[in-house]
Amino acid sequence: MTIRPATTADIPALLNLLKNVIPLMHETGNFQWDDHYPNETVFGNDITKAQLWVADIDGQLAGVAALTEDQEPEYAQVGFDLSQRAVVTHRLAVDPAFRGQGVAVALLEQAEQLALERGIKFLRIDTNSENQGTQKLFPKLGYQYAGEITLGFRPGLRFLAYEKKLN
Repeated sequence: MTIRPATTADIPALLNLLKNVIPLMHETGNFQWDDHYPNETVFGNDITKAQLWVADIDGQLAGVAALTEDQEPEYAQVGFDLSQRAVVTHRLAVDPAFRGQGVAVALLEQAEQLALERGIKFLRIDTNSENQGTQKLFPKLGYQYAGEITLGFRPGLRFLAYEKKLN
């Protein structure tokens, strides 16, 4: 598996990943993503900002994550100090065909590597309250549950925020 920056050539595979992932999310009651978000424009903006990373397994796009320093203002709801720099993982997804192969772990390790390279001490992430998989994964990787938040751009949904402090 290779973790690398995404390019515009990856957009068709990213849109295909969404087609594979979103129905499974909805089956479990997780409506964090839909036909409108994320989309080609969102991924294109991430690529332009050099903050979208993909997991490539044998030439196939297995997963994606936007690794940014953009913190949602709502993170203050759980006491995160938004003046602290943090690498924040957004839009984390693994193609169902590659589940169980460590793709999400590798993408989250890339977030940690970026933080270390940039001298940043905090990793932050949030997930839909219905996403049981990530709620099990994040603590295994050293993330501490910080509390529940709402996000203005996804009204009516509940999210759980997590943070990992690096030494």
